[in-house]
Amino acid sequence: MPKVIQVNQSVYAVNDAIADEVRAKNQEHHTVMLNVMASPGAGKTTLLLKTLDALKGEYRIGVMEADIESSVDADIIEAAGVRAIQVHTGGECAMDAEMTLQAIEEFHTENLDLLILENVGNLVCPAETDTGADKKVVLLSVPEGDDKPLKYPLMFEVADIVLITKIDTKPYFTFNEQAVIDNIRLRNKHAEILFVSAKKGDGMDRWLEWLKALL
Repeated sequence: MPKVIQVNQSVYAVNDAIADEVRAKNQEHHTVMLNVMASPGAGKTTLLLKTLDALKGEYRIGVMEADIESSVDADIIEAAGVRAIQVHTGGECAMDAEMTLQAIEEFHTENLDLLILENVGNLVCPAETDTGADKKVVLLSVPEGDDKPLKYPLMFEVADIVLITKIDTKPYFTFNEQAVIDNIRLRNKHAEILFVSAKKGDGMDRWLEWLKALL
C-alpha cells in the first residue's frame, strides 16, 4: 500500500512570506510597486516607455526587467533616462518573491516613488506567483484576440487593471471590444479595463490618471 503524505502547508507559503516582506519594505519607503504582465509582443516595453516619458520628471522611478536571458529591454529603459535592473530568472518562466527582494535591495527603494516590474512574457507562470507588488497590471493586445481571458483565466482573475493595447490595429483584426470586456468580467468583476494605444497616444491619459491616483 502506498504511503500517504499529508501536506499541511501551501507550496507557495515560503514565497508568500517573502512577498509580504517585499510589500512591507516598499510601504515603509512609500514606494508603489507594479507587476506588469502580458504575453510576448503585447506592448509592455512600448507602454512603459511612454509612461516613463510622461512621469519621470515628476516621480522617482525604477524598472526591473525580468527575462530568461538578455538585457535588451533594460538597455532600452536605461537609454530613456530611467534606472533599470535586469533580472535573469535562471530559466524560470516568471519572477518570484525572492528574486524581487534581491532586486529591490539593489535598487534601494527608499529613493523611489514608483518601482515597475516588467515580468517575463507569459500568461501563465507570472499569474501564479506573488512578487510582493502592490498592483498587478495585465496587458492584452488587440492582435491576440478578445478570447484570451477565456483561455488564460487566472491571469485576468488576479489583475487589478487590464490594459487593452494596440487599439490602433483594430481595423486589421477581428476584435470585439464588448466581447473582451464580457470575457474579462466573467473572471474579474472589479478590475479596471482601459483601451490604449501607446503608439498613437489614445487612452494614455486615463492610464496615467489611474497611475497618478495610485501614487
